[in-house]
Amino acid sequence: MAMKVDRDKCIGCESCTMVCPVGAISMVDGKAMIDPEQCISCGACVGECPVEAIAPEATAKAEVANNEGKDMWVICELDKNDALPVCYELIGAANGLAKKAGDQCCAVIIGNGVAELPAKMIAAGADKVYVIDSDKYTDYHTELYTDAVCQLVEAYKPSALLLPATIDGRDLAPRIAARLHTGLCADCTAVDITDDNLVAWTRPALGGNIYATIVCDEHRPQMGTVRPKVFKPLEADPSRTGEVIAFTPVDRVENKVEILKKVPNAGSNSIKLEDAEVIAAGGRGMGTQENFDKLAELAGLFEKGAVAGSRAVIDAGWMAHSQQVGQSGKTVTPHIYFACGISGAVQHISGMKESDIIIAINKDASAPIFSVAHYGIVGDVNTILPKLIEKIKAYKE
Repeated sequence: MAMKVDRDKCIGCESCTMVCPVGAISMVDGKAMIDPEQCISCGACVGECPVEAIAPEATAKAEVANNEGKDMWVICELDKNDALPVCYELIGAANGLAKKAGDQCCAVIIGNGVAELPAKMIAAGADKVYVIDSDKYTDYHTELYTDAVCQLVEAYKPSALLLPATIDGRDLAPRIAARLHTGLCADCTAVDITDDNLVAWTRPALGGNIYATIVCDEHRPQMGTVRPKVFKPLEADPSRTGEVIAFTPVDRVENKVEILKKVPNAGSNSIKLEDAEVIAAGGRGMGTQENFDKLAELAGLFEKGAVAGSRAVIDAGWMAHSQQVGQSGKTVTPHIYFACGISGAVQHISGMKESDIIIAINKDASAPIFSVAHYGIVGDVNTILPKLIEKIKAYKE
């Protein structure tokens, strides 16, 4: 929508003309005038006007599409015929949302030979499980999975879809949203229900400098991808009962992709950050890329250890983006988190503050990382790390 000027309030100070990035504002008879064809609705003039003479032009609210939709759906991602841990986390979150909205929590399983999974989903908090089981879905294929989910949505009309913000989830979600002509809030770190029973999706914005909370009030289903490790799964209750619905999509999409071979990711971590029980993370204070060998040695002392880095390290090219922890990286909750040479910017802390034990090493005693650390060591990380490694080795022996 374009901005509109209340010419009775306008004092002709021309402040708005100086901040408009597209030159859409001109002075006519000493008063501001906005060209609606040029205006991009950025709102810069609204905040600049000293007399509040500029405001968004009122428009009629669009009719909500598929307003009859109900229930919170989790689109599950499988690995070796079991759901990824993030799926159980999302089922727990969707269970809470559904209770607030007076809906049901539903899980969607697409795969081949998944007969045992519905019981696990119900025990994890799902009230209903939709199952698409066929050898066509043995491996993830973008077109096949997109069409299958869209057919299921068209048949049962959910209120909201939650997908994991994984590699496949980030590929699948926008395609589903485009086919269903709805919005998508990606990479969320929190979800809630508003007073109007809308899902409030919260995600980092502007490079992780702020959090934005977004609602989709004009289209259904509401959609969002949610980061792993943001929520904790509910405790499994094998006594829970629920409904299992088998669904067979119509063959209307030709699969044009053939998987010839699968090879492990060649990243530096053999264990994914979100699955690691111990993380050795380094920041700019490590000094050089070569010093990260000590972090790898530290992580290697634990069965499920992994190496991570702050944004400064990733920007410097010392580590891959897949190893970044923070608002613009991954959210992790390991048992032990070593923060080595990391100052503790709020963007980084938001991605690891829920770790069970945080051990910080930094030569700056006033570094913000110590405010969240359970144990803190003040000193040069490259002097302390070798000693710490030797102590852990001696203890293990």
